[in-house]
Amino acid sequence: MVEDFIESYVKKIVAEPDKIRVLKREVDTNFYEIEILTSLQDAGRLIGKDGKMISAIKTFISGVKAKDGSSYRIAVKPQ
Repeated sequence: MVEDFIESYVKKIVAEPDKIRVLKREVDTNFYEIEILTSLQDAGRLIGKDGKMISAIKTFISGVKAKDGSSYRIAVKPQ
């Protein structure tokens, strides 16, 4: 659910939406890492000036944490 939202949201921000991949993997019990794989140019767009764009995404994820009790870490990785 979370990774589907992030993928659809991120595709609206980037210049090359067909290169976006979002992976979710369990690191520990109720702790997940969400990796956003993108091109180098779009990685800068996702992070944003002073990290404001990725911070907004993390704020949304913190709301999901309150609902389902799981913790998430988000990483933007250029391919």
